[in-house]
Amino acid sequence: MDNNTYVVIMAGGIGSRFWPYSRTNYPKQFHDVLGVGQSMLQTTAQRFADICPPENVFVVTNKDYEALVKEQLPELSDNQILLEPVGRNTAPCIAYASYKIAQLNPNANLVVTPSDHVVLKQDVFTSVINNAVAAAAKDDVLITLGITPSRPDTGYGYIQYIDEADSEIKKVKTFTEKPNLELAQMFLESGDFVWNSGIFIWNVQSILKAFHQHLPEISEVFEEGTTTFNSPQEQNFITRAYSQCRNVSIDYGIMEKVDNVYVLLADIGWSDLGTWNSLYTINDKDANGNVVDGDVMLYDTKDCIIKTPKNRLVVLQGLDDFIVAEYDNVLMICKKEEEQKVKEFVADAKSKKGADYI
Repeated sequence: MDNNTYVVIMAGGIGSRFWPYSRTNYPKQFHDVLGVGQSMLQTTAQRFADICPPENVFVVTNKDYEALVKEQLPELSDNQILLEPVGRNTAPCIAYASYKIAQLNPNANLVVTPSDHVVLKQDVFTSVINNAVAAAAKDDVLITLGITPSRPDTGYGYIQYIDEADSEIKKVKTFTEKPNLELAQMFLESGDFVWNSGIFIWNVQSILKAFHQHLPEISEVFEEGTTTFNSPQEQNFITRAYSQCRNVSIDYGIMEKVDNVYVLLADIGWSDLGTWNSLYTINDKDANGNVVDGDVMLYDTKDCIIKTPKNRLVVLQGLDDFIVAEYDNVLMICKKEEEQKVKEFVADAKSKKGADYI
């Protein structure tokens, strides 16, 4: 375990594609989505128990979720919970954490991870991260974990790499964000594209230099707060800083532009768990291909994912390849193949029924 290794968990998203289970006041990262007795956030933090000391784990979240983070990760100090006044995508989020940690340790190596991903191969993950951290500590490189694609999925970003046989860390040739199906199929067949996992590893000085070069307006904003980080004045500064930051992702703002980005190919049993279909894919099925979480009686029903409250008996008959999801005051029944409509459902529910339903 290296005291220079820090973990930044991004936990501010709403997860609208997982509606109605993921809601504005209780997003999916705070739920026990997999039924393992821990929330996604708790599982993510636990994933790094053998990688860095607990005091080196930082969570970036929306200020509205402060109580949830403290409840679920009581071991964190207030200084380890970074509160965003408003969501501005991943670049400002990562800049905030990077500048803050750089004040604590200018030699820090950062692992940046979403809070709601699944990793099924823990031992492999620990080894992969340690290898990536060692590379980032030695050289001025920005590393992302790449996942070998199993299907032509249009919901992921793709990375094309230059195959250097003598190294497990490959230089990135191109990034492509969420291609159409035809392009995704071509990527899959070519064999030199991987999914972008959204898990990043770099030395703090390397990422600060990249911000300075490619997102100078964000760099300037956070550099002004150098003396306030890790002090009582930090939150007031961050409120002002975020009002000056545009909405931009780390992929678009930096990773697609720098020439020192590398990908480490990682077979870690990964899923971003971004959709109902992704939850269906990784779960155990019954004899009829159903994934069931709830008090449910099924008749002539197959290939469905059903997630309903334990205190409500649900009886289903004659369904084939559906999502049946109930949480709080919303029940959604939707064809699995049409799950891209979930965002449309959320928008319509908000405009026609009000914020109580989202």
